[in-house]
Amino acid sequence: MTLSAIREHLRQMRFLAGLTDTAIHQLAKLVTRVSYDGNRLIFEEGAPREVAALIHTGAVAVEKQVNGRPVRLVTLGPGDAVGEGLLLDDAPHGTTARTLAATEAYVLTKDRAQEMVKEHPTLYAALVGRAARAISQRLAATDATLVGRGRTLGFGGNRFRREKDLLGERDVPEDALYGVQTLRALENFPISGTPLREFPALIESLAAVKEAAALANAELGLLPADLCDAIARAAREVRAGRHHEHFLVDMIQGGAGTSTNMNANEVIANRALELLGDQRGNYARLHPNSHVNLGQSTNDVYPTAVRIALHGEIETLRVALRDLAESFQDKGREFEGLLKMGRTQMQDAVPMTLGQEFAAFGHTLLEDVDRLGESLTLVREINMGATAIGTGITAAAGYTELVRRRLSEITGLALVTSPDLIEATSDTGAFVQLSGVLKRCAVKLSKICNDLRLLSSGPRAGFGEINLPPMQPGSSIMPGKVNPVIPEVMNQVCFDVIGGDVTVTMAAEAGQLQLNAFEPIIAFRLLRSIDELRSACEVLRTRCVVGITANPDRLRWFVEHSIGVVTALVPALGYSTATAVAKEALESGRGVYDIVLEKGLMTRSQLDEALNPRNMV
Repeated sequence: MTLSAIREHLRQMRFLAGLTDTAIHQLAKLVTRVSYDGNRLIFEEGAPREVAALIHTGAVAVEKQVNGRPVRLVTLGPGDAVGEGLLLDDAPHGTTARTLAATEAYVLTKDRAQEMVKEHPTLYAALVGRAARAISQRLAATDATLVGRGRTLGFGGNRFRREKDLLGERDVPEDALYGVQTLRALENFPISGTPLREFPALIESLAAVKEAAALANAELGLLPADLCDAIARAAREVRAGRHHEHFLVDMIQGGAGTSTNMNANEVIANRALELLGDQRGNYARLHPNSHVNLGQSTNDVYPTAVRIALHGEIETLRVALRDLAESFQDKGREFEGLLKMGRTQMQDAVPMTLGQEFAAFGHTLLEDVDRLGESLTLVREINMGATAIGTGITAAAGYTELVRRRLSEITGLALVTSPDLIEATSDTGAFVQLSGVLKRCAVKLSKICNDLRLLSSGPRAGFGEINLPPMQPGSSIMPGKVNPVIPEVMNQVCFDVIGGDVTVTMAAEAGQLQLNAFEPIIAFRLLRSIDELRSACEVLRTRCVVGITANPDRLRWFVEHSIGVVTALVPALGYSTATAVAKEALESGRGVYDIVLEKGLMTRSQLDEALNPRNMV
């Protein structure tokens, strides 16, 4: 890229507004254009400061670890700077910067910054001032998005705007994209401590619905073109990962999801106002209800967004489950030559191979990949256009089909409008069925992990047939003890998912008349269960299954000393002779192998052939 092109890009950046042409020219020679893929780290919390970045295109989230989980503080876009603290001090990064989409930035390295101090002190001083202002503004924005139960932390300088709703007027933090109804929800529902922003798929689905509705209403002549464009642009920013930090309402809430819908309406309305060059809160020009929510109700927006979010999340779970199943099947092939004893009712049964045991784990999980796939069809049926109870009141003629078509284009999904919108608005059957499939997955995964813990038990005083990778010391008092912590955590996730199915079942059953008011807990449990299962599958695969090894000598010892092995010899010895051998082995404590060889009933080669793993198929 030419120096003149770099200068032109830098001139367009808000962070650099007011810099002289000379300063822009000097800076253009110090920065390097860097392209980042989506979900890439620019820098990480605790790492030494090495770079500052001026964002040209894309979006970047600034996050901080809280209780082991990343919490998004702010999202930045074209024209913003990130990591500008490099200009102020040498302290390690206090936050992490992660790209939300493909991003191009002009990067200033630490070495180039030091060169600037020596060669261009006037430029350095100008950038330091801008960095200080940007950090101050970011603290104010963070104050608005870390609001807890309606109380801010005080970084915003007590700057508020006045908003009004049905219940009266309230002060909303000036830097908040949300509005008065979101603020009330924060005060009313401090329930789970899990805000909407922890479910980006749902936020992005809400934005897709709002964009589709705006486009449909504009096409019907109900929404002015400039307002439609601003709403659609704001919604696309949200779909790209920006502004999620302003989605703060608790996932568990009264009102059938109204607080979630209004949180989306307010964020998109206020961002649209900014894009129009107006002030946040100037709802006389663009209103959360009158414009962003035009022709809609929470009762069609919320379930539609939940279904779209679930569709994407189900697909990611299917990938994780399929990968886990394939890892078990890989182990099945690795262990196919190892004979072992099968067991039924915790008693010795008949011989099999360890490979067959692991391949079966894989096959049973692949069945659930298919069952999850079947649930996708159900969640693609939506009720957009139903509005309050399914009659379509306040929606214009033609809106229902138009909004479905627009939403399909935006999401890439073959969405179908329910043939009976009144039925669809009150029915949660698709959620119940999906929950049942998730429970089925959990039951199977938990059973498999029970088996892994049994097969690896000991290692000296248990089965000890396989070894799980050691992950951490297992006891604060018993030296040398290593526990099966990865299967144990999967067990616990499965218990939670199974319990979640009960929650979904009861919430679905408790719906009354034309609406189920308990969809928020249904959405929370389904999205949380999918997220937990997906993460647990990945952990089980990478930190356990791929590292499992077998103990061939232990496996063979069980075969040779088991009474159950005599079943494999029935074709050669006959049932009566085999029964006599089994009885003698049981009474004497000797192995079947020894008795058969001692009595000359079979040669060792005949015994080995009868118990050859290839004959176990």
